[in-house]
Amino acid sequence: MNDLRQMTALGRAIEDDSFAIIDREAGPHDHDRAEWEVVRRIIHATADFEFKWTTRFGNDAVARGCAALRAGAPIIADVKMIVVGLNAARLASFGCTPHTFIDDEDVIARAKAGATTRAVESMREAHARGLIEGGVVVIGNAPTALLEIVRLHREEGVTPALVLGMPVGFVNAVESKEAIMETAIPYVVTRGRKGGSTITVAALHAFMHIATGDLR
Repeated sequence: MNDLRQMTALGRAIEDDSFAIIDREAGPHDHDRAEWEVVRRIIHATADFEFKWTTRFGNDAVARGCAALRAGAPIIADVKMIVVGLNAARLASFGCTPHTFIDDEDVIARAKAGATTRAVESMREAHARGLIEGGVVVIGNAPTALLEIVRLHREEGVTPALVLGMPVGFVNAVESKEAIMETAIPYVVTRGRKGGSTITVAALHAFMHIATGDLR
């Protein structure tokens, strides 16, 4: 399924015009064509050209992430806002199912009992269900979720196919992104304090475009 069939001709023209403006105003950069598709869509979602410099890719993230999507890998999000923002038809065309456990009662109870965060326990729940290994982890809100992915990788050998590590904030946001960059996990991060659910949704939609060969 070509997900762009959902757009009207006018909608496509407006998006194309927006991308042309972004390309013109962004100027030179060090991203390849596929990486730029991700960065450009982040800029499109935020009107913030700083992401041209702060968005970083590692460990063959684009190729491995797209392969995971084509294989129908599960999508694990730290918050429901990400799941709500994703295009269900596009995901279904790949056979991918989104998951988030942060509001599950047992997750909340374990977080309270263990004096940790719901985000940490939600990643542990996803791991217990066998979703993290080979899955696509999308984190836009909780640095502790990203740090838990790093811990699972280092201590238990768990390796997602892709991590979009873009939590926003002031406590551990910077540190969690730097930590994932020191692992062997394929990653895309927005270095610094900026991030958020909107950005991760834009990035994942970009990966879906790349995976269908719809690069512009």
